[in-house]
Amino acid sequence: MRLRSSLSFLSLSSSFGLPASRRLALGLSTLLFSAAAASAQRFEVTLPATSTLHGHLILVISKKETPEPRNTLSENYLSEQGFGVDTPEAGLAPGKPLIVDTKTIGYPLDSLSAIPAGDYYVQAVFNVYEQFHLSTGVNLWLPPDKGEGQHWNRKPGNLYNVPVKIHFDPKVQDPKTGTYKLTLDQVIPPIEGTDQDPVVMAAKDPGAKWLKYVRFRSEKLSKFWGRDMYLGAWVLLPDGFEEHPDAHYPLVVYQDHFHAGFGPLPFHTTLEAAGRGGRGSRRGGAASDPGYKFFQDWTSGRLPRVLMLYVQNANPYYDDSYAVDSANVGPYGAAINEELIPAIEKQFRGIGQGWARATFGGSTGGWEALATQVFYPDLYNGTYAACPDPVDFHAYQNIDLYDDPNAFVRKGDFGEVAVGGDRKPDGTVIATAGGEFRFEYVLGTHTRSTEQWAIWQAVFSPVGPDGYPADVLDPLTGVIDKKIVAYWHDHYDIDAILKRDWATLGPKLEGKIHIAVGDGDTYFLNNAVHLLQNSLEDTQHPHADAAFQYGPGMPHCYTGGPSEYTMQQNHDTWPQRVLPLMTEHMLKTAPAGADTTSWRY
Repeated sequence: MRLRSSLSFLSLSSSFGLPASRRLALGLSTLLFSAAAASAQRFEVTLPATSTLHGHLILVISKKETPEPRNTLSENYLSEQGFGVDTPEAGLAPGKPLIVDTKTIGYPLDSLSAIPAGDYYVQAVFNVYEQFHLSTGVNLWLPPDKGEGQHWNRKPGNLYNVPVKIHFDPKVQDPKTGTYKLTLDQVIPPIEGTDQDPVVMAAKDPGAKWLKYVRFRSEKLSKFWGRDMYLGAWVLLPDGFEEHPDAHYPLVVYQDHFHAGFGPLPFHTTLEAAGRGGRGSRRGGAASDPGYKFFQDWTSGRLPRVLMLYVQNANPYYDDSYAVDSANVGPYGAAINEELIPAIEKQFRGIGQGWARATFGGSTGGWEALATQVFYPDLYNGTYAACPDPVDFHAYQNIDLYDDPNAFVRKGDFGEVAVGGDRKPDGTVIATAGGEFRFEYVLGTHTRSTEQWAIWQAVFSPVGPDGYPADVLDPLTGVIDKKIVAYWHDHYDIDAILKRDWATLGPKLEGKIHIAVGDGDTYFLNNAVHLLQNSLEDTQHPHADAAFQYGPGMPHCYTGGPSEYTMQQNHDTWPQRVLPLMTEHMLKTAPAGADTTSWRY
């Protein structure tokens, strides 16, 4: 839910300014920097407050009034212009403005002085930080999740303004006409009690007979973070659950980003429900509404009767935890697998044994699905991972963390080329790695952007000397820290871990790994999958017997399946394709005396 308001912004110190040691690395000459610093262009942003605040200001400049500027920053070349400023270390005193000037780091353009003269709409958001007192004794200022899934531009409690139209000219030298004073006088409302609240969604959902929502307090996470921490759990019950009280069911865990409802897998009990926000319609019928088709298949006996679990695990660094234990993000692996899942299986009559569990997911969820199987090999009996995040850090998207000295540029004796970040399936690069890191730096320093590169660093890195995640690479120059890379290698490089520990992991993973990815993956994730396949094909005693499928020319989120499927068909039918495969494998490998009958009615 978004409210419009007049622009009123906090005044931040210039601690977000460009350090002298990095000017050359960013290609800024001393002359250019001096000229920019002489400009009178600046924004003074005031935040109505009665107490000291900690947080991060994000100022957005756009040529368009709609969509609102705060919703237009992105990591590719189509992004509008953004600037970011931290509050002073001691916090921002009431009435003191935050300053965005020509020394403030921006993206895509480096500085205010680089913006062409013209008419623009300006909007700012102040992302409010709270102090977390970690069990390690470290106190950190971080953006808490407020139930929205870590979106700074719509996080409850954040301050913002209605877009303001200005005429901007970087050549103006008059401080009076070159200064824009803004006030953040609007507050994003809470989601509790609204249709975005999962509790409300569960109560109103027509499929409440099958869909249940559980809010679970994790003792392990609460201890780590020094405050109550919760996991959300959506459980899709099999048809006949109430009519068969003696049945116990296998558990299938679906891994994905934060969603208020039952993940991105639609489950509609009527075509009308889909018509309000999906693609379904009465005329198109179930064929045009995958949510209704899934409902029909789920309740008709065409799919195996299992419990499906989707976990919400947003945290102070991202909308998802990556479902592993981490020095910075906390013991999410233990919280999910040792606390939440046993509680869910007890409440909803799960079988509660490793042979009767499987997991699947795509992208972030793809990495989680594979990592969950690898890190908890006895607790799961199969993983189906699609387009997983980097599973080998030789291909950290398009960066080789082991062999590249710099993540942003590759250099020859006379030439150099920027490292690509995102691409179209045809290979056209639409973002660079350097631009993406700068984009995230504008959204938050010290790994607090709540974006993709930041969460990888938060999950994979050791704690840095300042208490925040240690930088695996300099976010402004791209220089890679090989000592931190070595930590990543030992703890989270899935390919490296499988090679190192195959003697013990192999017997527990044989025949359990299934991976699909498009060979035109938007984020080059297919490169790491190929490396992993090469490794697993070389395994012996036992051979991995892993399955890999590549979609020629397919972009991110390819999930495998029949070659004649379109990308959309490929996604829409994924649960129907993998659930029978999962339970078939479970039945083949079930130990003697296992319950293979009560759930097969």
